[in-house]
Amino acid sequence: MTTKRGNWTGLHGTSVIVLIGVALYFLFVEHANHVLPYLPYFILLLCPLMHLFMHKSHSGKKHDDADQSIKDAYQRGLEEGRKQSTENSKD
Repeated sequence: MTTKRGNWTGLHGTSVIVLIGVALYFLFVEHANHVLPYLPYFILLLCPLMHLFMHKSHSGKKHDDADQSIKDAYQRGLEEGRKQSTENSKD
């Protein structure tokens, strides 16, 4: 079985991480007065981007078995609730 290496573990990924780190360092050290007032807005703008990357793994997988087990559990809970409701109404 072969395992797929991530994009960030190779030479190119490491170099991109280093370049981003250097750019952020100079951005905050040299231009902190210009950047820091807008930092909360940058964080808010990152939320949709993080959302897209975090849901990337959901695209190609099928969850039919999980969906069926959830439906079965819901149905069992519904039946148990009906039984308890009829027992309580008889008392």
